[in-house]
This record gives sequence, C-alpha cells and structure tokens, in this order.
Amino acid sequence: MSAGSIQKHRMLFLAGVLHAFTHLYQVALMPLYLLIQKNFKLESEAGATLLVTVMLLANFLPSYFMGLAADKLSRKKLLGWGLGMNALGFILLSWSPNYVCALGSVALAGLGGSFFHPAATAMVARLYPVGTGRALGLLGIGASVGFCFSPIYTGWRATMLQPSMGAGAWRQPVLELGLFGLVMAGVFAWLAHEEGPLPTLGKQSNVAEKIFPNATLWLLFFAASLAFSLRDFTGMSMSSLGSLFLQKAHNYDPKFTGLAISGIFLTSAISNPLFGGFSDSGRGKWTMAVLIVAAAMVALFPHVPSRWTIPVFAIYGFFFMASYPMVEAAVMQSVPDAVRGRVFGLFITVGGMIGNLSHWIVGAWVKGLGNAAHSVNSYFSIYAVLAIFILISLAGLPALHAIRRREHLEAA
Repeated sequence: MSAGSIQKHRMLFLAGVLHAFTHLYQVALMPLYLLIQKNFKLESEAGATLLVTVMLLANFLPSYFMGLAADKLSRKKLLGWGLGMNALGFILLSWSPNYVCALGSVALAGLGGSFFHPAATAMVARLYPVGTGRALGLLGIGASVGFCFSPIYTGWRATMLQPSMGAGAWRQPVLELGLFGLVMAGVFAWLAHEEGPLPTLGKQSNVAEKIFPNATLWLLFFAASLAFSLRDFTGMSMSSLGSLFLQKAHNYDPKFTGLAISGIFLTSAISNPLFGGFSDSGRGKWTMAVLIVAAAMVALFPHVPSRWTIPVFAIYGFFFMASYPMVEAAVMQSVPDAVRGRVFGLFITVGGMIGNLSHWIVGAWVKGLGNAAHSVNSYFSIYAVLAIFILISLAGLPALHAIRRREHLEAA
C-alpha cells in the first residue's frame, strides 16, 4: 500500500472517531430528561428537551459558514477545534448552576459540533472520488458508535449515581464525556495531517465559484433539502419521543431507556458501509428501499409489547441510519468539488433547523397529553405521522438526480 493510501485511510479513521464524538454529544442527554427536569425544577419535560433542540440548532444554523470555511481553511484545524469546543460546552453544562447557564453551555457545544460535517464530508468525498458511498458509510460507523455508546453510558452512570446524588446524578456522566472529548481533540491534532491542494484549483478560486449557476438549480436544491428535513425530523423524534414514551408509558428507568435508544444505532455500524457500498451502483433505489422499511418500523413501534421495543428499534436503525451516507454521497456527487463544503453546509442547515425542532416539539406534545402520556395508545397517531414524513422525504431523490443531470455530472 502506498504512503498516499495509508495517509488517506488514516484520515478516514480519525474523521470516523471525531464523528463518534460529534454524535455522542447529540444524544447524551436523552435518557436524562426527567432527571434534568427535576434538578432544574422545570415545569415540564419540554424544558429538558429544549436543551437538545438549542444544542442542535446551534449545531446546524452556522453550517453554511462552516462549509465556506471548509472550502477555504484547514479542515484539520476546523475538525480539531470543533471537537474541543463541543467538549468544553459539555464540561460547562455539568457545572451549570441554573437553567439559563445550561442553555448557554449547550449552545456552545452545538456551535463546536457545527465544525464537523461540512469539513469532514467534503474531505472524504475528495479523498474517495470512487466508492464515495462506501467511504461515507465507513465514516458513518463513527456516528453509529457515538450514538450507541452515549445513551447507554449516560443512562447507566446516572442510574448508578442516583441513590447518592439524587436528581443531580445526570451531571457526572456529562462531565466525563466532556473530558473524554478534550483528550480526543488533542490526539486528533497530533495524528491528523493537512490536506493537499486541489489538483487544478487553489483554495481561493474555489470560494469564488458560484454554488449554483441558475435559479432552477437553487429551487431543486432547496426542494431536496426540505424533503430530507422531514426524514431528519422523524429520526430525531424517534430518540427524544422514544425516551419519553418508554419512561412514561412503559416505566423504563434511565438505564434501560438509554439501552433501548442505543439499539437504534447499534446495527447501523453494519448497515452504513454495507448499503453505502451497494448504493455506489444504484443510489436512488437503495435509498428508497431502506427508507420504506424504516417507515414501516416507525409505524409499528408503539404497537409492539414492551419486550420487543429494542428489537424493533434495532431493525428501524439498521435501515434508517443507512440512508445518511447514501444521501450525503448523492449530495456530494451532484455538485463540483469546489463548492461541496458550502453545499453540504446549506443542506444540513435546512435539515437541522426543521429536524431539530422535533426535540422540543415532542416534549411539548407529551406535556399536552397530561395523564394520557402514561397510555401506550396515546402515541399511535404521532408515530404514524412520523412514518409518513419518511415517505414524503423520498421526493428529495429525484430533485438531487435533476441537479446532477443539469450540472452535467451524471456520467461522473
């Protein structure tokens, strides 16, 4: 294996580790909602779920500017500093004396998380122009590990510490995850290397290039972004709503809630590279297939007995999470390399704004149920709506295909 190949694979591995930390922080608080509510004496669960919404809005709202930075600046430095800021936000959250400070801390953590996706996705697409879907699927293993490990860890630690620390037991695992992230940011800065320049274009000329040359392409792009934001809304709802549903309707404690949520992401470590590789020979059909199966699992989920929740979560996650590397590859291959950071930044800004409202919305919805929140039947309609959102999101596929054809990248 050549030195260039070794260096390329090392960067993919390191980016995968950072991907794990980025998503680890996004779901760490989900098993802890009820403890956070009690510790800060919040009126309802909506106050606790709002912390995750604020964190993820801060993550996705700056994504265009992070994409602009990714097209112009050192991606290695962006990735390292981003993880450090994300970790620092969690350390400050664990020390927050009140709810206002907690909101500021999660906003800082989210801003740090916003550095990752535009820089890492554009970097991997450049490093692997052939087999992009498989490479992004391998990158997605990191997200699967972070998503899976985090709720298990925080739920387990909080349950273990609750007898001695009471409602404040959520703070210790949050602090520990923040410290782990700071250490990893230092390791990444030591081992990662800078990217070389583009073969034909310098960084400055990249930024000067227009993202899309005409209004039709802009409309198609925003149509695709809005469509897939409905997929994101469902995906994020399945974690936050699932946490509240399991604790209220099935009486799970934080430990078993975290274990159940992790089931969504455990199997995706296999499906991400598997379907990502399959999609390199047929992106649209494989993306459609996994999302249709995922929609069926969402609709089924509240109807199964309590003992089947983890298997259904696992099957849902196996198919649903596999859509991410395939859609990301479709977005990257719909536009030239010179604008990929900005395009992906805009794409996840739209998805992030709409998708991440789900945490607060489902918290408010559960509050509105009152005592009915303890009845399984009360959740049937909302899960049916979430399944329909996934099916509607499939409209994004022909929009991306049209962009690729109009950009004359179909053959590539």
